[in-house]
Amino acid sequence: MIDKKLSSCREAVAPIADGATIMLGGFGNAGMPGQLIEALREQGAGNLTIISNGGGTGPYALGALFGDGRVKKLIASFPSPSAAQFRERHMRGEIELELVPQGTLVERIRAGGTGLGGFYTPTGVGTELAAGKETRVINGREYLFELPLQADFVFLKAHLGDRFGNLMYRGTMRNFNMVMASAGGTVLAEVDQMVEAGEILPEQVHTPGIFVDHLVQVERHPKLLELPKEGGAS
Repeated sequence: MIDKKLSSCREAVAPIADGATIMLGGFGNAGMPGQLIEALREQGAGNLTIISNGGGTGPYALGALFGDGRVKKLIASFPSPSAAQFRERHMRGEIELELVPQGTLVERIRAGGTGLGGFYTPTGVGTELAAGKETRVINGREYLFELPLQADFVFLKAHLGDRFGNLMYRGTMRNFNMVMASAGGTVLAEVDQMVEAGEILPEQVHTPGIFVDHLVQVERHPKLLELPKEGGAS
């Protein structure tokens, strides 16, 4: 019988080794897999490459992972002014930043998940973001070639999950969680509530279980209530 449920976030992150690349769902604090990230902090893996829309906020989850000095590189679209832990280490040259426009970031992840070798986009042409990238003129307009993004591990946050790994998100939880689900070697999800197989109606399955390796039921962490909003997310 298929059963992808694990007993704890600690168990879920145990295989992650130093030097891993990890995608983290969420837009600011909305849909952030905070308890998987906290378990990773406790687990101890370092020298990580993180792919995330933002740079975290406050002394919890992603922000704290930067504060712990465990990240060597961030690939993101908007490390906001509230991402103090990231900003301090980046200014000291301790963390490399690859800045990617938000739409381009989504498409690079989508390309990684669908097996595409890359794509052309006009976004970033004529800016510092174009440095070192292949360009091509198509129908009289210049485009940049962007490479796909994949990760060793993906952390997701969903509202409901079942033993098959099917996930349903609530509201803005969908954000980056949905597109990242297909772009990782091992996909881990934390869910607010585990339900019986079949309770999530087929049309309400936002991420099919075929993309999810393991999931854990978690309770809302009290520190989330204390975090500042990042980039207007709630």
